[in-house]
Amino acid sequence: MRVLGIDPGLRNLGWGVIDVDGARLTHVANGICHSQDGDLAQRLLSLHTQLTEVLRAFAPDAAAVEHTFVNKDAVATLKLGQARGIALLVPAQAGLTVGEYAPNAVKKTVVGVGHAAKVQVDHMVRIHLPGVQISGPDAADALAVAICHAHHLQSAGRFEAALKRAVG
Repeated sequence: MRVLGIDPGLRNLGWGVIDVDGARLTHVANGICHSQDGDLAQRLLSLHTQLTEVLRAFAPDAAAVEHTFVNKDAVATLKLGQARGIALLVPAQAGLTVGEYAPNAVKKTVVGVGHAAKVQVDHMVRIHLPGVQISGPDAADALAVAICHAHHLQSAGRFEAALKRAVG
């Protein structure tokens, strides 16, 4: 299974693609979509176009997006929410169901601590995906989202298999 993780941002939208084969995770690609200068609509269109190309190029089977956190600047939070809308829309347009995870859930899954620092997330992504060359912090976060989603999909699969065995 191929999983796309997305770390939404209006200026820098991180993405990461991994392959999942049982418990084995393999890095496929990662990068950052940078929005163009201009008005908000053009910036969102730029992110949509770039992320659509990522999906076309790597054909993921599943996708996940990190929830945004609310900060003190309401305008910035609203703009980030619009970028997150693009991050949800593009995989949905490709027919994918999109998982959503809180930042603390991603950190807990990847690092083992819900309030881990970015440097710890980056380090553990490198442990999970040996040899990976990460394009930047946003891409590291996106790979962490993909890893988190892979673990949750595996857990759901094990639960369904156990349920089938129990029901008979």
